[in-house]
Order: sequence, then structure tokens, then C-alpha cells
Amino acid sequence: MNNVTLVCGGGGVWGVGWMTGIAIGLAERGLDLRAAASFIGTSAGSFIGTQLASGLDPQHLYVRQTDPSRQPYELSPNLAGMTGMMMELMQRSFATPRERLQAVCDIAARTHTVSPAERRASIAARLGLQNEVWPAKRLSITAVDVDSLALEVFDAQSGVSVVDAVAASCAVPGVWPPTPINGRRYIDGGVWGTAENARLALGSSHVLILSPLGGIGASPMGGAERLVDEVGQLQASGAQVIVIAADEASRATMAHGLLDPKSRKPAAEAGRRQALQETAALALFSAA
Repeated sequence: MNNVTLVCGGGGVWGVGWMTGIAIGLAERGLDLRAAASFIGTSAGSFIGTQLASGLDPQHLYVRQTDPSRQPYELSPNLAGMTGMMMELMQRSFATPRERLQAVCDIAARTHTVSPAERRASIAARLGLQNEVWPAKRLSITAVDVDSLALEVFDAQSGVSVVDAVAASCAVPGVWPPTPINGRRYIDGGVWGTAENARLALGSSHVLILSPLGGIGASPMGGAERLVDEVGQLQASGAQVIVIAADEASRATMAHGLLDPKSRKPAAEAGRRQALQETAALALFSAA
């Protein structure tokens, strides 16, 4: 287990619920994801990755997703903004991925829904950490610089609060405002390439990828085809790679949408059920 990198991908509030369900379901089978050596989190994955790397109990996290009396308050998302962003992108053609990324960042720069301070407070409450100190285990959180279009990878050496890093990684363009950090503006790390950024695990001998959207061929944050490419890169480097993507039954709980807080409970319960079938993950950790 000391050789496993856990990669947690994007998927909105629904994705956080589903990955939390996977975590408790695997724990009930004897696989504690907190035992991974390092963690990579993008968007929703920055949430669960930070919580697991920080040692929070999967059972505690599951209750916070499924018990209405224990669920942390979630700001109402700007769903109209998400719809508008997707419509704008679909109506345009782009010569290169960078041109598309520029359009996404332009939309993000125009997003003014709640104040960055309000959004940060919501992120901190939902994370449920005792403090804003980075965990002792290696944790990488991705975000995109709105102005340079570069992928930023925050970690304990970045001089940035872990709460700010998660807020940046979860700043969905068109829905939440960019997160200001040290004079720069950052948005969702899932818009740069894929919803997982799994290539950042290159150099690891064993990689477990939790991909809420990996089973969807055309997701707004990078679909199955791009994930296959990243897995290929890891395998070519000699890594053993296992992907757990949301199955059909889990995806059926997406009816409320990726960002609707009502999706938390059904997503977590579906993830817990799906974990009962994920024997490959158990073998990967045992081999490591």
C-alpha cells in the first residue's frame, strides 16, 4: 500500500457523494483508501482526496453525505450559468484545445455569483477539517490559472492554504467565481485536460483512479476517451492501474444533476453498493 497513488477525479457534488460511497464500501471490505501513499485530486476529487489524505474516517464522511441532519450547508449553484457556459461552448468551434480552454477561462472571468469569501467559507465547512494544515501524506490538488491557462498543482510546499487550493480546484466556470490566490485567479482543474489529471501519477508503480465521469463518453470535464489515453501513459511507464468509474446504476442517481446537493445521499449509497463489486482495487493494494 505504500506504493499506491490514489487519483480522485471531478464530478461535482454528486461525484463527491459517489466517491465517498466507494471509500466506505471498500473500507467495509478491508481496503482503507487512507492507506495510499499519495493523493491527486481534481475538482470534486480535491474534496475527497484531501479528506482521505487528512485521515478523516470514511464512515464519518459517509454519514455527512447521507444523513440530512449531518450534511454541511451547500450554497445553491448557478445552474443557469453552467447551462449558459455549455451552450456557448457547443455553439462555437475551436481549432485547438488551448483555444477552447481560453474560451472557458473567459467565461470563468465573467462569473460573479457569490463572493469568493462566501464560497471559501462553504468549502471549509464541507471539508470538515480541524485546521487548514496540509496533511502529512503527499497531496496534489489541481487548478487552472485563468490568465496564463496553465495547470497549477498545489501541494504542501506551495505556500497556499489547503482550503484555498480545494476552492480553486472546485471553481466551476460559469457557476462559481474564480478563486483568488496570491494575486492570481484559479478555476476548476478538470477543464485543463481531463477530469482526473491522472498523468500526474507518472512515476508511481500502482495507481487507483476514482473516476465519477469516466464511464461517460462525452462529459463536460473530459470523458472516457481521454481517460483511456492517460491510463495508457501510466501503463506504458510500467504502472499497474485500476480505474473505478461510476457504473450504470450509480450514474442513474445523477438525475438531480452534478451540482445539486440533493444528489449527495443517492450518489453515496450507489457508490457504496458498487464498491462491493470492485475486487480489482483490493488486488491492486494487496500487490503494492
